[in-house]
Amino acid sequence: MDLESRDVTADVTRSAPSRPMLERRCSRMGCRHGAVATLTYVYSDSTAVVGPLATYAEPHTYDLCTDHAERLTPPRGWDIVRLTRDDETFDPAAVTPVRINDDLSAIVDAVREGAFETPTIVQVPAQTPATPTSWETGATRGHLRAVRSVADPLDG
Repeated sequence: MDLESRDVTADVTRSAPSRPMLERRCSRMGCRHGAVATLTYVYSDSTAVVGPLATYAEPHTYDLCTDHAERLTPPRGWDIVRLTRDDETFDPAAVTPVRINDDLSAIVDAVREGAFETPTIVQVPAQTPATPTSWETGATRGHLRAVRSVADPLDG
């Protein structure tokens, strides 16, 4: 077989590994739809933030499809904030539209500040509980102890 007559393109296509397109899916169990929104919880403010799909998947964020983003309800006592970009109309339930440039940056800064703060450690001296004078310790068995009440001599 001549090298000139050989179909080189067939060899190249056969040897090239096939890479499937990586599409981010909805994080909800059993949902196979593509993700269009990202859910983030801000625990310090008791707020659930739903915004456009984040550029990168990060820990503690959840990618949601349109249906799940629209039907999302926050935990009891929490607020929900829905973010929009200036150029797009992502407002599934029209709860609280917020501009992503200003408010999301403020939330991200607040979360980062809280992450880098060193907690103040206050050491309290250990206190032993006061034992009343009318108690007398008895026999111990394992971690249990029998306590007898001492009779007051004035009671007669």
